[in-house]
Amino acid sequence: MEMSQLEMFLAVIEEKSFSRAGQRVFRTQAAVSQAIRKLETELGEVLFDRTTKDGRLTDAGQVLEGYARKILDLRSEARKALQDLRSLQRGKLQIGANEYTVMYLLPLVAQFKQHCPHIMVEVKRCKASQIPNELLSYSIDIGAITFKPKQSELQSVHVASDPLVLVVAPTHPLATRSSVSVCELGSEVFVAHDVVSPYRRKVIETFEQYNTPLNIVLELPSIEAIKRFVEMQQGIGILPRLAVEVEVARGQLVAIPIREIALERKIRLVYRKKATLSHTAKAFLQICKVATSPLDVAATLSADR
Repeated sequence: MEMSQLEMFLAVIEEKSFSRAGQRVFRTQAAVSQAIRKLETELGEVLFDRTTKDGRLTDAGQVLEGYARKILDLRSEARKALQDLRSLQRGKLQIGANEYTVMYLLPLVAQFKQHCPHIMVEVKRCKASQIPNELLSYSIDIGAITFKPKQSELQSVHVASDPLVLVVAPTHPLATRSSVSVCELGSEVFVAHDVVSPYRRKVIETFEQYNTPLNIVLELPSIEAIKRFVEMQQGIGILPRLAVEVEVARGQLVAIPIREIALERKIRLVYRKKATLSHTAKAFLQICKVATSPLDVAATLSADR
């Protein structure tokens, strides 16, 4: 049973004539008659009472009419749903990020929602090391990480660089400095993240290179906890600048460059290669790649549609 057969079947019912039905569907009367007979053969039922001239239905034809309308309505509904996906009028975007990279994503998500208000966005908390596997298992559409993934099925784009800075309370003696040297930090008490990372190793190596002790007296499970502890004047920390921007703007913390530590975290958006990207994921990546101007974003999304 083909869609075209059902379309011709309903056309005959509505036009009450095989010839007028043919004109409506741009087929000859003979083609319409042949299609209806083929449909009757497949179903094993006579659909029209051919002793009448007005396309009167048999009992079997009346039953099929209801289902034919439902089937064609579902086709129209499916087409509309797919069009909505293409035009970003429906859909879902799932993003994976850890405590740090989510700070970079927040303004981008806000901008995306401004231009695509009908899209449901879910930011899923993931360990950075798990994000490639989450992508490959289709649990998320896009991930935010600070390393280049090794998996050949994934693609990444460098979207931002974020320097490591010394973070102190506003009352700390170093708070008024425009920069500091590693050699000045040997007597300070540090609060650190309990997750081992390449950046942490490089910081330790830099302190060793300058024969300066790095006095880590407390390790905490989150960047948020480190910031709060530094605010309490219980120590100082070395964190990505992005992670403390809000507190620095409010005057709760002070961020100071360390001259010998020119380390920048490179934030990357990672995703499955282009052939498997959803319409929502493509739109979000466009927002990440274009200028921050809302007009630029709107123009890019409109052009893509």
